[in-house]
Amino acid sequence: MLARVRSAYEKLLEAVVIVLMTALAAEVTVGVIFRSAGRSLVWYDEVASILLAWLTFYGSALAAAKRAHIGCPEVMAMLPPRAKLAFRIVAELLVIVFFALIAWVGYSILGVLATDNLVSLPEISVVYTQSVIPISAVLILVAEILTMPAVLAEALHGSRNRAATGEGLH
Repeated sequence: MLARVRSAYEKLLEAVVIVLMTALAAEVTVGVIFRSAGRSLVWYDEVASILLAWLTFYGSALAAAKRAHIGCPEVMAMLPPRAKLAFRIVAELLVIVFFALIAWVGYSILGVLATDNLVSLPEISVVYTQSVIPISAVLILVAEILTMPAVLAEALHGSRNRAATGEGLH
């Protein structure tokens, strides 16, 4: 059951990343075409920067769901099962605490930004563009919770099924 939920979650995040990547490519292409025609769009640089940031944050959530962040699997493989489990628990707890803090601070800062707008598109609030920080932090937390049982089981039992846990310890 958890594996199906995790798979659906990964597919959802993949779709979001694909949409953002497509939007970024289209937006930059349109901006270049307009600039080449001597009719530069005043907003395209700012929007491209925002789309790239969103792609990075949502892509990080996807990487967390796939357990694809950089890690040290060779070091973990050398540890005995109990030590491996202890390190995994500490690592998982640190990641959860860190992203819970990012979500909380990211949400808190949105109130400070409530009066700010984009420079090139003053009708768009910065709150909308910066909401990616708390949203992606929550998405990463969900990914951590969905993958944690398989990661801890692999650490304890030394499973060779890396598809469930990924290679990285983050």
